[in-house]
Amino acid sequence: MKTVNDFNFQNKKVLVRVDFNVPQDAELKVTDSTRIAAVKPTIEKILQDGGSVILMTHLGRPKGAVKEEFSLKNIVDEVSAVLGHPIKFVEDSIGDVAVEASKNLQPGEILLLENLRFHNEEENGDEKFAEQLSLLGDAYVNDAFGTAHRAHASTSVIAEFFHETKFFGLLMANELKAIDKVLKSGEKPVTAILGGSKVSTKITIIENILPAIDNLIIGGGMAFTFIKALGGKIGNSLVEDDKLPLALEILAKAKENKVSVHLPSDTVIAESFNNESESKVVDIYEIPEGWMGLDAGTKSREQFNDVLLNSRTILWNGPIGVFEMPNFAAGTIALGESIAEATKLGAFSLVGGGDSVAFVKQFGYDEKVSYVSTGGGAMLESLEGLELPGIAAINN
Repeated sequence: MKTVNDFNFQNKKVLVRVDFNVPQDAELKVTDSTRIAAVKPTIEKILQDGGSVILMTHLGRPKGAVKEEFSLKNIVDEVSAVLGHPIKFVEDSIGDVAVEASKNLQPGEILLLENLRFHNEEENGDEKFAEQLSLLGDAYVNDAFGTAHRAHASTSVIAEFFHETKFFGLLMANELKAIDKVLKSGEKPVTAILGGSKVSTKITIIENILPAIDNLIIGGGMAFTFIKALGGKIGNSLVEDDKLPLALEILAKAKENKVSVHLPSDTVIAESFNNESESKVVDIYEIPEGWMGLDAGTKSREQFNDVLLNSRTILWNGPIGVFEMPNFAAGTIALGESIAEATKLGAFSLVGGGDSVAFVKQFGYDEKVSYVSTGGGAMLESLEGLELPGIAAINN
């Protein structure tokens, strides 16, 4: 893996693709700067070498139109504060104004280009647009794992114009190492926890990771499809009836691969999908009509805790209850506690996928696990065994 650590960027202008698609409030102030902080080591390496940095990113979905609320000028101050350097800003990402700003950039300086998606050519993977971007720098670095699964002009096509001087950033390298630890080099036993609502969104992940793991914990809404397939009564719980045969197939494949599958044994049920709804704990195979499972019960939490404390490598994707409702968050909190404890005991834990990442940040577990992925879709596609366009572009 060719990273920025393999090159000296002295007097080089370096185009760095970052993922600053950050959340903002009504006043367009950044509310979570995790993605900005994540690329700081890459930027520092280039600046310390005596190079200059040209940052390119998208923000939101302007769909090729210039829209004030999606302008990167709204995040310049936050980027400067988080990176600890003054940031120059230019009102376009290509053309004379961008070329001029790049030409005037001195070693040690940082330039932020305007939103790439103000041009339709970015998402279309347009070669001419990629070439115009490439004119701004002497080297190209991709440190945007969150967009590595997109074959866009700035994430994959641009690399064609940098044969010898294209590199992975340090964030990207860390993301790939974390995934490799789960799929290939992790210490055994390896446990994967898959939660969330639907089996259908996780099929390819399950199939790809089965040969690499020892335990599979299935929780959240998707567990009820498995329970019903095994003959359980699930009341009004979320289910994908058309996926019942698939659930049985997955269990058979797990058995072939000698993977122990752990389904919840009990569940917290409610009469309606509402935090204030009456609730009680029942056997997950015996949910009464008119009730629905919304969280893992106490026995399930203990069962999962035993598995996790005996694991050396842990992958977590998806909550095991409706944690957005305080009365149905206890199962996911208990899971977070178990993973934190296993990590403290020396296990490697990787958390990825939108809802799990939202959970660990909201409840303060991001500091208690080994690695929190910055790329939801990109991480999931990696776990499916796909080579991401942004990765292939640097490797080829």
